[in-house]
Amino acid sequence: MNAVRVLVAEAEGSAPREAGAVMWVWADDFSGTIGGGALELEAIAVARGMLRDGAPEWHRELRAYPLGPSLGQCCGGMVRLLYEVCTGDVGRAPSPPHLLVPRHPLSLARRGRGEEAPALIVRPVVPGVPPEIVRDRRHVADWPVAALRAVRQTLSGERPRATLLIQGSKGAPGWIVEPEPNPPHPLYLYGAGHVGRAVVRVLTDLPFAITWVDVAADRFPETLPPNATAVIATDPAAIAAAAPSQALHLIMTFSHALDLSIAHAVLSRQFAWAGLIGSATKRARFSKRLLEAGIDAAALGRLHCPIGIGGITGKEPAMIAISVAAQLAAWSGSAGAALTGEDRQHG
Repeated sequence: MNAVRVLVAEAEGSAPREAGAVMWVWADDFSGTIGGGALELEAIAVARGMLRDGAPEWHRELRAYPLGPSLGQCCGGMVRLLYEVCTGDVGRAPSPPHLLVPRHPLSLARRGRGEEAPALIVRPVVPGVPPEIVRDRRHVADWPVAALRAVRQTLSGERPRATLLIQGSKGAPGWIVEPEPNPPHPLYLYGAGHVGRAVVRVLTDLPFAITWVDVAADRFPETLPPNATAVIATDPAAIAAAAPSQALHLIMTFSHALDLSIAHAVLSRQFAWAGLIGSATKRARFSKRLLEAGIDAAALGRLHCPIGIGGITGKEPAMIAISVAAQLAAWSGSAGAALTGEDRQHG
C-alpha cells in the first residue's frame, strides 16, 4: 500500500516539532505526528493529494510553511516539510510509529541497541532518486561538497546526528542528510499482574520493545500491545540471564522470591537499567541478601528500588505505571542517565 512519508526537514524559531519528526500518511489513515494542529492537517491533505494523483515512488516535494502568516498558528516559526512517496511493500503496521517497519530504504532498522551505529540516509530533494544509505565516512559520491562534508563530519562524530537540510545553490536542488532512526530499547518486564499490565499499556506508544515474562499463560491479557511479546517461563531468572546486555529490566512479579532470583540474575551480568518494585524496606532486605549472594556493590547501586519518579505518590497501578514510564522516558532521553527514584515507596 502506497504511503507518503512527511519529514520535518527544517524548523526555525518556535515550531511544534523538531527537524527529524516524521509522519506516515495513507489514503485513509496516518501514523506519527509532526506536531498536530493546522500544520499537520495541511500536511495530511497534501500527502493524500499526492496519493490520489498517483505520484510515483520517490516523488518528492519540499514545502515551506511560515506558521503564523500561512496557517494562523501561534508558534510563529518556519517549518519546511519534505513529502516523499513510498510504494511497494509499505503496508500499514498495527503498531505505533517507532515500530512501523515498511521494507524500503527509509525503514527503521531491526538492529539491537549496541550494534553498529545507525547509518545516514542521503538523497536530493528532487523526484525519482532513491535514497542512499551511508555508513562509512570515507564514502565517495558525486554529491555537492556541502552534502559530502556533512556526511563525513556526522559519521566521524564531528557534528551531531541530526536531520539536516542542505540548501542548493545557483538553481541546484537541496539535499537531505537524515540519521537512520534507532530501534526501540529492549525492555524485559517480569510480572503480568495489575501493575505489569498497567506499565505495558502506558509504554505502548513509547520506544520500547517489551519482552513480557511470567510463569503462566493465563496471567497475560488476551490481547497484547504490538510492542510486547509474552514469554511463559517457569524460571524467569533464566530469561533474565540470557537477555542482551543492552536490555532494561523491570521486576514486579507476585513473589518476592521470584523477584530476588530475577534481580540476582540481572545484576550478575551487564544491563542497561534495572528497576525493582518495592519500598525502601524491600530494597534494604534485597540489598543484604544480594550482597551475601556475591552481587557486586556497584551493580547493586544501579538497581532502582523504589521505582518511579518523585512527586507521584499514588499506589494505584495506573499511577505507578505513569511514574515508571516517566522514569524510563528520562533514561531514554538522557542517553541512559536514569533518575534514581529514591523517594518512591511503591510496593
